[in-house]
Amino acid sequence: MIKLVVGTKGKGKTKFMVESANAQAKQTDGIVVYLDKNSEHMFQLDRNIRLINVGEYPIPEDDALVGFICGLSAGNHDIETIYLDSYLTIGKLTHEAAPENIHKLLVLSEKLGVELVISVSIDESELPEDLKEFIVSEI
Repeated sequence: MIKLVVGTKGKGKTKFMVESANAQAKQTDGIVVYLDKNSEHMFQLDRNIRLINVGEYPIPEDDALVGFICGLSAGNHDIETIYLDSYLTIGKLTHEAAPENIHKLLVLSEKLGVELVISVSIDESELPEDLKEFIVSEI
């Protein structure tokens, strides 16, 4: 399953993601992973959350990011949720390419049995109807 946190840049998506991850870390026995473009939010996240600065890895495009997520899951079957902040930046995607790539993550999430919470700097109106059901917060 995926959850989408959508809204234009600078509207508070990251704050929502950090708060959601922290709340989940207190309620779960599984592992919560937070993928971000840098380590800026390290001290805002609960100490039980595994922050990964994706900027430290050579991930040239979205397909490589999908492989990265597969590797995380393969290496640790206790991962319950992966928070993916700044998806367009990390995946090096345009607004036009985002919906197709979000569909890839939906399939991946179901296959791996891992929930993906994804922040996307995009307006809800730019998403196809079949993805709008996954929006948990439009900011």
